[in-house]
Amino acid sequence: MTFQPTEIPGCVVVRPQRHADARGHFARTWDGAAFARLGLTAEVDQCSVSFNERAGTLRGMHFQIAPHEEAKLVRCTRGALFDVCLDLRPDSPTYRQWHGEALTADNGVALFVPEGCAHGFLTLEDATEAFYMISAPYAPDAGRGVRYDDPAFGIDWPAKVAVIHPRDASYPLVSE
Repeated sequence: MTFQPTEIPGCVVVRPQRHADARGHFARTWDGAAFARLGLTAEVDQCSVSFNERAGTLRGMHFQIAPHEEAKLVRCTRGALFDVCLDLRPDSPTYRQWHGEALTADNGVALFVPEGCAHGFLTLEDATEAFYMISAPYAPDAGRGVRYDDPAFGIDWPAKVAVIHPRDASYPLVSE
């Protein structure tokens, strides 16, 4: 696999190196030692799957507060989605900036979202599934979110939001 840093410190695009033959292909999708060498969180405490029936489904923007921050490695295993990492670390040079990446089952690309950043995605096809590797257990009392459409962040979603959970749609704007 190859690691492509983004403008957000610690947010990395992870591309599989596929080895193909007549049977199909093989690619490594996780190497904890390689992540650790790059200074990225290499612990995996939980894995989760998010299945989404309809294109235009938005999930996010979610994060957990201290001491329960979590890093995530997100991959699309079915369909296609636009995945976003939003830097919410006040001491970061990219505070309130975001990076988006098209993740598809075909391209196999993953996005590593570091601790202190919010994460969300918008499905681009019906029947899209995302697979998450998460560094810390879910702590409901530490769960937080910010609005996906907050002008303070200016996230440029590539399609219209058609399905969203009421909680995700009602997070307050930063200006509030």
